[in-house]
Amino acid sequence: MAEKATEDVPVTLWERLERPARTPRQRLSGPRIAAKAVEIADAKGLCAVTMRTLATELEAAPMAAYRFVDGKDDLFAIMVNEVYAELDVPEGPWREVLRAYAVQIRDMMHRHRWLAELPPHVTMTPTPNRLASIDRALASLDGLGLDIEAMMAAVRTVSGFVHGTVGDEVALTELQQVSMANSREEIRKALGPQLQWLLASDRFPVYERYIYESGCAEEPQVHFDAGLELVLDGIAARIERANTN
Repeated sequence: MAEKATEDVPVTLWERLERPARTPRQRLSGPRIAAKAVEIADAKGLCAVTMRTLATELEAAPMAAYRFVDGKDDLFAIMVNEVYAELDVPEGPWREVLRAYAVQIRDMMHRHRWLAELPPHVTMTPTPNRLASIDRALASLDGLGLDIEAMMAAVRTVSGFVHGTVGDEVALTELQQVSMANSREEIRKALGPQLQWLLASDRFPVYERYIYESGCAEEPQVHFDAGLELVLDGIAARIERANTN
């Protein structure tokens, strides 16, 4: 199992991983385990990531990974850290920074669909690379009149919007697969009879307006861009209010 410090004080996962290798020829490392686990999850899904599979893929002893991680939660945490290294949130005006932050998280979640399968408590686990991206997003709001709690609320709102939207996008893709539809237009046709019956009940007048006035022509990218701008507009209004009170 992973090492423990003296006097029964636990050594944190990240402290343990940042320690130098015991020997220059040590074959396994935290980053190597994380990279291989991400590779397996990308190809076969999160359920395919097991200690035994990792050991086989890394040509290591079955228990070797336990020198670095205590179990599945630790393994998932270093996988999250690995993929968050892909984010490169720029410096600049807050709106450009938060827009880039949102777009990059969305792209990352589509590249690594298994992120949506993680237990909720794992998705909230602090990791060095995740905190680095959050810190960069927070820094873009620093000095604009918001207190630190409002700054964090803004960043969390952007992140929450992205996660919710990507969840809908993934669900739509899965619906397309289940329906064996080759396009979103075919999905709309398949759902047409149900939707028409519901709208004919006159119980959903505003939604009916959306269906007929928008023509259901909006693609996920359009929905995402429009929703993100609404979120950013809300943050802009909060900044303006903070500077006029």
